[in-house]
Amino acid sequence: MRLRLVRATALLGVVTTFACGGSGSTAPSPTNGPTITINGQSGTQAFSPNPGGFGGQQVTFKNNHNVTHRIVFNDGSVDTGDIAPGATSRAVTMPAAGTNYHCSIHPGMIGSISAATGAPPPPCEGVYCNGY
Repeated sequence: MRLRLVRATALLGVVTTFACGGSGSTAPSPTNGPTITINGQSGTQAFSPNPGGFGGQQVTFKNNHNVTHRIVFNDGSVDTGDIAPGATSRAVTMPAAGTNYHCSIHPGMIGSISAATGAPPPPCEGVYCNGY
């Protein structure tokens, strides 16, 4: 009886996965937008391009540095979670132009979002403008 219960439970898990279209993958969401590269702990040069992306656009962050980074937007709308060396974040939607972002692990790393007119937002906001 116990063996039948184990087999039925395993079969139900397989059927549920395929019926719902799941593959069990935890890969980042695909995006048609740009990738912003994390280059290192070099202030506004830490991200390329910088400014990068437009408000409402989907982007991913690619960590080309040798340490973990975590990108957060100063308005609190986006937190990528930790991005290991060589890894790429899930796709995120850029908030409105004028919102800057930084690495919460290395706050001197500052990025900004392109304005629709092509003019970049101010380079720093509040505590994230400490002369880095």
